[in-house]
Order: sequence, then C-alpha cells, then structure tokens
Amino acid sequence: MRRLVAAVVLLFIVSAVTFSIFFLVPRLTGATPETLATRYVGRTATEETVKAIADKLGFYDSIFTQYGQWAKGVVAGADYDLGGEVEHCPAPCLGYSFITNRPVWPELIDRIPVTLSLAVGAALIWVVAGVSIGVLSALRRGTVFDRGAMGIALAGVSLPIFYTGLISLTIFSYGLDWTAKAGRFVPFEENPGEWAYSLLLPWITLAFLFSAQYARLTRAGMLETMNEDFIRTARAKGLPERTVVVKHGLRGALTPILTIFGLDVGLLLGGAVLTESAFSLKGLGQYAVQAINDNDLPKVMGVVLCASVFIVIANLIVDLLYAVVDPRVRTS
Repeated sequence: MRRLVAAVVLLFIVSAVTFSIFFLVPRLTGATPETLATRYVGRTATEETVKAIADKLGFYDSIFTQYGQWAKGVVAGADYDLGGEVEHCPAPCLGYSFITNRPVWPELIDRIPVTLSLAVGAALIWVVAGVSIGVLSALRRGTVFDRGAMGIALAGVSLPIFYTGLISLTIFSYGLDWTAKAGRFVPFEENPGEWAYSLLLPWITLAFLFSAQYARLTRAGMLETMNEDFIRTARAKGLPERTVVVKHGLRGALTPILTIFGLDVGLLLGGAVLTESAFSLKGLGQYAVQAINDNDLPKVMGVVLCASVFIVIANLIVDLLYAVVDPRVRTS
C-alpha cells in the first residue's frame, strides 16, 4: 500500500514538472500568452487570431488553473470547445492535440501495441541470451569463451542502436532479404507468424544492446555468489553441480538483474525512441519525437504520463519478485 501511494505521488510530481517545463519556464523567461500561441498559428496570422488561439488554449489562465484543468481531465474527463461545438472527453482524458485537434488518448492506444510488442519480444531475447552467456562465462572464467563473450558484450554496449539498426537493415533486410523491411508491423491478432517476422530484426538488434549489459552483470554476480558460504554448503551436502549453479548460485545473482530489468522494460514501454526511429515503427517513441518537434504539449504530457505509469508498474513488480527469487530477501 505504501508503494502504491508513493507511485501516485510520483506520477503527480512527474506530470507537474513536465507541465511546468512547457508553461512555467517560458513565462519565467519573459514569454507572453501571445508568444506561446504563435507556435500554433501560421506566420501570417493576425493579432486577433493569435489572441483567440491563446484564449482557446487557456494560456491566459494561471499555471495552477491550467494544470488543474488538465489533471481533472485525466481523473474525471473534460469538456473541450473545438470551435462551435463542445465535445466531452471521457477519462482518462489527456487533452486534444494543439496541432490536429484530435484526442491524445486514442492515439496512444493505437501506438501502444507496437511499442509493447517491441519491448516484450526484445526483453525475452536479451534476458535469456544475456543471463545464459553471463553464467557460462562465470563458470568458464579466463577461457577463450569467456574472453570472446565479454569482448562481444563490450562491443554491444558500445555501439549505439541507431548504428546497429541501420547496419542490420542494410545487410539482412535490403541486402540478403532475410527479414522484413523497415516500417512494417503486423498486429499479433491478425497473424502471429507475420507479427514475429516483422519485428524479428528490431528484436535482435535491441536485444544485442541490452543482452551485452546483462551478460557482464550476470558474470560479475555469479563470480561473487559462487564464493559464498551457502554455495560451499550446498556442494558439501552432495547436491548436483547443476542444482548448485541454477537453484542456489543464479538465484542469488538475479537481484541486480531484476533491478535493471524493471527499469529497462519500463523505459522501453514508455517509448523506444531510437529503435522505433531506426526501423520506422509507429510506436510511442516515434509519437513522442513528433510531439516534441511540434511543441504539442498534450501529446508530450500523454507520452510522459504513460511512460511514468509503465516504469512505476515495472518497478513495483520487480520489488515483489525479489522475495520470490532470493530467499535472503524473505528472511530479512
């Protein structure tokens, strides 16, 4: 219950800070409501048009009034004047786009499946590959396999996703024609096979970056855990080496893995900006980039709030999994 209350408070703080960046900071630097409104009108707009847009968007209201109206819409819905007619936006109402006059929440719902598919598929690959390689490297410390795996892991951590993404597209998609072209996405409910085929290259490219980090972290954790007293006790009891490694050694080394896994998955669900941009996937990341370029506050606020919810939920689940994975957490 304490974590849930803290999560609500955290979401409030994140939304307030983001709102202040777009509205309070410009006012502190001398921007007027008319100056803010000129972002959303043409260059040839008259002074009356600018003032009308500023009044419609609520720029003449105080910062507290503007944020209160936005927060009320998220919780209870809101009514918006779209020029001649008033339309009710049901909760959770994240407002209407300043550019397109379309509601933000339905657009987020349309793009969440793309980002969710990308994050879940890549997460499964990088966790299985990274943890497996890290365990094998720890058990074969100093061997050719260990040095080679850690060298590849170092390269994976060092290479940015926009570089590996473009290289992989050039070779495997447009060169060898082994994978789907950029920008293609098939919903899972339409064809699961085509869904996996369209996302295979983004999954592998994204997993290559993250699995390298997980391999290095797992190796370090296993080397430390395998020297603990309870490992020697397990071996002294005559347990098979596989049981000692998997049930006792790996479980003890998974706590830091779970920590960064919750953060990584939460961030990806909030929008894998570079990956979606490199592969032209219309997910939350690409949506956020477009919103920032357009200075479209409702869209930016929607993505930030959505990403915050994903990160808070992911970390809450990770906290609960600590006691399941590591018995030392339960006894403490």
